Amino acid sequence: MPAIILTPTNASHVQAAVTCGKAQGLHIRVRSGGHDYEGLSSVSSDDPFILLDLTNYAWVTVNATDGTAWVGAGATIGEVYYQINVGAKNQTAGFPASICTTLGISGLLSGGGIGTMMRKYGTSADNIVDAVIVDANGKLLDRKSMGDDLFWAIRGGGASSFGVILSFKINLVYVPPTVTIFQVRKNLSEGATKLVERWQEVAPKFDDNLFIRILVNPIGNKEQGNRTIQASFQSLFLGGRQELLSILDKSFPELGVEAKDCAEMSWINSTLYFAQAPELDPSFLLNRHRYSNSTFKAKSDFVKEPIPAECLEKIWKFLLEAVDDPLIMILDPLGGRMDEIAETALPFPHRKGNLYNIQHYLNWPENEDSQKHLDWMKSLYDFMAPYVSKNPRAAYLNYRDIDLGRNEKGKITYSEATEWGERYFTNNFKRLAQVKAKVDPDNYFQNEQSIPPYSTT
Repeated sequence: MPAIILTPTNASHVQAAVTCGKAQGLHIRVRSGGHDYEGLSSVSSDDPFILLDLTNYAWVTVNATDGTAWVGAGATIGEVYYQINVGAKNQTAGFPASICTTLGISGLLSGGGIGTMMRKYGTSADNIVDAVIVDANGKLLDRKSMGDDLFWAIRGGGASSFGVILSFKINLVYVPPTVTIFQVRKNLSEGATKLVERWQEVAPKFDDNLFIRILVNPIGNKEQGNRTIQASFQSLFLGGRQELLSILDKSFPELGVEAKDCAEMSWINSTLYFAQAPELDPSFLLNRHRYSNSTFKAKSDFVKEPIPAECLEKIWKFLLEAVDDPLIMILDPLGGRMDEIAETALPFPHRKGNLYNIQHYLNWPENEDSQKHLDWMKSLYDFMAPYVSKNPRAAYLNYRDIDLGRNEKGKITYSEATEWGERYFTNNFKRLAQVKAKVDPDNYFQNEQSIPPYSTT
């Protein structure tokens, strides 16, 4: 647990924390929203440390003239959505970010940021135009003074390895006054397997305005003999119902979406729908606290080749035989704008050649033995190996997974850190380590999966 918790209200407080922390041998962890999947923004296996909680940096300033906004590192995704759209009274202003609205904006942006509009506008990090950071020397830097290398690194490379982000400047994107959502559920007896197989072929090639993800999970009861797999097809379309139905009729008629399945609404209300808000009230986006909590473990994969139906059936069999827990596999399609941006443009490398991302997500009651659930997740991860990316088996930084490797007290070498670094960043990892060596050669900013300074030894 932290020895000191600081809630700074201005940049000088952060600069002092870095300067004094360095002098006293106290490392820093930074928390914006507190959603790190492995808790690394709040706890540490290291010696006593300082926790910088950026709650007081929860502000959003919109410039309607040039279509940008400065967002404080402590703001949540929901606060950003609300302020750029409702607060600014601009129904056609949006931002491509996460479904989870209580996630801290700084963590999302510095790790890449995927969501329902990435096929149209790329990742969240692709839409950053400036930033303010306190570096390892306690200096306050913006895009111009930090230089191109550091600015590149903090947009997808995990800023916690390089300094303390205080704010980002983002480009807002256009959203139409009316968008359309739908959800269609299919189980195995209703042809779910063939639909998932077909989705892999068409979803990455859809019109850029169309995003259809799949939530796969076991439902029913083993003892009653009605256990099956359910595939929920969830969609956001940046346009009206009739245009959506016309596109689906040509590109994915097998799904059988009808007008009654679709709901037209504003973009801001669609963010509430995907966040599973109790009601479509935009003020809900200002809630910083999750309305439900659970103990969970997540892992991630990227898929480059469609998984054939017979292999999908093997996966379903594994899920049905092995788990009664609330497991869900979330399949997010890539393609569109994600194919057009070079994998070296930012540290987030999962671009052209990737069909979709999978998040394996398992939660369980807090009073149960966590180890058995963690062991099962490892077995699922091993089972999925033949069907996902290889050499390296890629993973998404914002779905952090400590099983991929661990940095103990900052002692790990660059070569050893490739164990997880190349999974998150593939060929960009070496450049990130070179930037680290340049801006933080003493490795002051570190965590259990931070980027070490580059070295040939």
